Amino acid sequence: MLRIEIPGAAPLQLEHLICDYNGTLACDGQLLAGVTERFAALSGQLQLHVLTADTHGTVAAQIAGLPCQLAVIPPTDQQAAKQRYLHQLGADRCAALGNGRNDSLLLRDAALGIALLQQEGLAVMALQAADLLCTSCLDAFDLLLQPARLQASLRC
Repeated sequence: MLRIEIPGAAPLQLEHLICDYNGTLACDGQLLAGVTERFAALSGQLQLHVLTADTHGTVAAQIAGLPCQLAVIPPTDQQAAKQRYLHQLGADRCAALGNGRNDSLLLRDAALGIALLQQEGLAVMALQAADLLCTSCLDAFDLLLQPARLQASLRC
């Protein structure tokens, strides 16, 4: 578990990190450099989940061996599928990373929703639903690994 004290707000008590794949952990279906190392570092504190529609059909091969659970959702009603997955884990115990329109409910309902603006862009709906914006998934992971950075961004 990862407990993060936020001045002026209730502390975050996170047990899970849910990550979208394409546009979040990958570009054009290929895992971004540095993700493997950050997953290894985070896996001691959080249960990691990759939740994706797998647009390019590459996710299973790309994340093989990583300390995470993979869930591939169907091509229809993706927003609701991601939201259901979150709520099954307990939204109040989850952080989530995403960039797509289909991530908006996931980002909105998670205890900590982080939108990412990387090479594949960011849907405005996802941005509006998030608590925080990062320009790199590696930076988002580092916020969780170094919670004082989060405290500074999220304090009331």
